[in-house]
Amino acid sequence: MNLCKGRSYMDQVNLKKLAKELNLAVSTVSRALRDSHEISSQTKERVRELALKLGFQPNPHASSLRQNKSKTIAVIIPEIENNFFSQVINGIESITPNKGYHVLIYLSHEDYNKERDILQLLGNGRVDGVMISFSNSTTNYEHVEAWQKAGIPLVFFDRTCDELDVPNVMTNDAEMAFKATEHLLKRGCKNIAFLGMAGSLSITNRRKVGYLQALEKFKVTNPPQIVELTSKDYSNREILRQLFEGPSRPDGIFAAIEKFAVNTYEVCKEMDLHIPQDVKVISFSNLQAAALFDPPLSTIIQPAYDIGREAASILFKLIEKKMLLPYEKKMILPSQLIERNSTAITG
Repeated sequence: MNLCKGRSYMDQVNLKKLAKELNLAVSTVSRALRDSHEISSQTKERVRELALKLGFQPNPHASSLRQNKSKTIAVIIPEIENNFFSQVINGIESITPNKGYHVLIYLSHEDYNKERDILQLLGNGRVDGVMISFSNSTTNYEHVEAWQKAGIPLVFFDRTCDELDVPNVMTNDAEMAFKATEHLLKRGCKNIAFLGMAGSLSITNRRKVGYLQALEKFKVTNPPQIVELTSKDYSNREILRQLFEGPSRPDGIFAAIEKFAVNTYEVCKEMDLHIPQDVKVISFSNLQAAALFDPPLSTIIQPAYDIGREAASILFKLIEKKMLLPYEKKMILPSQLIERNSTAITG
């Protein structure tokens, strides 16, 4: 019964009641709750303390109507199976509640047409800003240029586009690809295959550069083996079978995407190839279960959570029309190489 009375009382708490209790104008209380620069920090603190005490929650929908804002941002990603993107979303959602925003998540399923249609759907003020990681089939960026020209806040992350002057957040792909290839070479590999996504994906291109630079630096005589895989597991397994059955069977595999490392393990088991005795494997992967693989998989772990958090912070600065610092226009966060038994030296 007391609880019911409590709810009834709290339902009656509104801006007018806060203003009356504090002997302030309603407009002052409203601006204080929005963290307006026009209100002193002392007054803001008084308003927040009483709002917290009385359990007052501002209505973000009403506020958004007054400010002509949707209070919503969209995140477009190519897939959700990859653990990297799940962690990115966690990073994004560590920022949005404090801003009073909701997040809409859309999947392009590695399809340019879906990616384009999603952006068209989000037009007309449906969202206040968009974060996007491009599909592997995206080669034309006109659909994004239209948003950019309209002045709608945009941030790219991980899979980016250098052709457009849009803030982007990524990791040091080329540097870590160099280190991954170097790691395999120092473990005795002489014929390393690079498994990348077919198409012109930015992360694949950056990681391929690092792979080739390492081969060149260490004067590897065997020609590079650049293998283009797809988003379809059955196709990848067939391509890998042919690779391992071919005359230049690799003794090292560097997978640019974690899915390709999983495909490699599957094919090696099927063909009775032993990791790391017959072939050593390293991959970009944020999969926590990588340590439970048989054998545990050596990985390059991207700072996925931080990428999401930083990209969201930059997007909100654009929404709030704040000036970006130079490093925020192209932010590169370092990844980490974790050595496990899939690249161990064997007798």
